[in-house]
Amino acid sequence: MQSTRARLRKAFHDCSHGQRIRITRMRHDANTAVLRDRTGRLSIATEHGVKVRYDGADLSKQAEIETMIAKALAEFGAIDILVNNAGIQFVAPVDEFPVDKWNAIIAINLTASFHTVRLALPQMKAKKWGRVINIASAHALVASPFKSAYVAAKHGIAGLTKTVALEVAEAGITMNAICPGYVWTPLVQKQIPDTAKARGITEDQVINDVLLHAQPTKKFVQIDEVAALATFLAGDSAASITGAIMPIEGGWTAQ
Repeated sequence: MQSTRARLRKAFHDCSHGQRIRITRMRHDANTAVLRDRTGRLSIATEHGVKVRYDGADLSKQAEIETMIAKALAEFGAIDILVNNAGIQFVAPVDEFPVDKWNAIIAINLTASFHTVRLALPQMKAKKWGRVINIASAHALVASPFKSAYVAAKHGIAGLTKTVALEVAEAGITMNAICPGYVWTPLVQKQIPDTAKARGITEDQVINDVLLHAQPTKKFVQIDEVAALATFLAGDSAASITGAIMPIEGGWTAQ
């Protein structure tokens, strides 16, 4: 698999030169290392002709989200494209699900997107152009056992996407949700031992009989595939695509 640095560079390579990009905290230290390091940020900025800023906001906290958006608007003057991609996961039967885990998943996976959208939309409306791309999940369309909070949050993202898309349809703003299946990321890797414990099976069985069993292609979705779809949705060629809930999951939800 690609390194974190390579994935970041690929994402910035797909952006137009001259764009200004602000990235908030990712949940895993391995993912934040490149952006926390000033040399790493400068390397990406120089290579791809972009202005990069890292923000360590805790997306479970409303005040920190509001500060993050205010700082971005003050520094860049506008937020043209907003990508909501923060996510955490926890796996357990609902009657054993820790309340603090439920609250954290709903806060980060759903409520944070509500806050970023409500704060970014006014200036998008003022200039009559904007793109909001929510990274949802195949679990915005279907359910799996032991993931009550995650599935609830992702279904909520689908509803938020459709509702706001209708509200801003005449304002030159589109809002869509990308629904990946299982992508080989730290979030998915962390689920494997948890799911094995919850189901009483081995980790290999989780990969082959649970995760990839859901995807007829029997392959993990690649990060670059998700990035390419997001890049398309951010462009002018996708101006008439809004309110769409777009699966990219190897045929999972076609079953």
